[in-house]
Amino acid sequence: MIYTKNLTKHFGKKLAVSDLNLDVPQGTFFCFLGPNGAGKTTTIKMLTGLLHPSAGTALLGGCDIQRQPVEAKRLLGYVPDHPFLYDKLTGREFMRFVAGLYQIPEADFRQDCGTLLELFELGKVADQLIEDYSHGMRQKLSFASCFLHRPRIVIVDEPWVGLDPKNIRFVKDFLKQKTRSEGLTVFMSTHTLSIAEEIADLIGIIHGGKLLSLGTVAQIKALHQRPGSLEDVFLALTSGPEEESAA
Repeated sequence: MIYTKNLTKHFGKKLAVSDLNLDVPQGTFFCFLGPNGAGKTTTIKMLTGLLHPSAGTALLGGCDIQRQPVEAKRLLGYVPDHPFLYDKLTGREFMRFVAGLYQIPEADFRQDCGTLLELFELGKVADQLIEDYSHGMRQKLSFASCFLHRPRIVIVDEPWVGLDPKNIRFVKDFLKQKTRSEGLTVFMSTHTLSIAEEIADLIGIIHGGKLLSLGTVAQIKALHQRPGSLEDVFLALTSGPEEESAA
């Protein structure tokens, strides 16, 4: 469902992502790990069409994000680390705005909007202005709107920012259940290694713009000389000198 071949991004002389090759099957929960500046967010922006790659290709569900952007984005839901929401809209109005962008039929919107708002515990504040929402409520509204068009791929960048432990548990269980029961493919960038170790089917570790390791949690942990946690392996792999990067 997510395939990249030699995906590369330069910012001037700085290399942010170098020859990234990924193949994430349908129904996979993929966690993308790396220190700050490793290239994670740049990769996500290329996958979502927000940045043009300097070289290489990225396919979502077989659709080239550069050559077939509309078709690719119909398959895609995206939750950035700091979502932009319109403060002068209510939560329900924002959901309707998103539905309009995806040309969702009114009957489908009515069926799904209320369900999603209740699911993310926003039903009681759905008619309040977003400017009065806490950061956690904004993050949950971003998730609710992401699923309005029933995406087959969801890309999330540091989703735990602003969420309390209860909502972190809910979001990770919700996403995991979607991968298992509906074949949703999740591409998640996170610094929370303990959660990645718990929920990931496949892990990629990037450093200095280069993919250092790709595999299951067990395969990644086996790279360590002694039995240890994913954190131990991550720190060992990323402790070397970093290439110049801008992501």
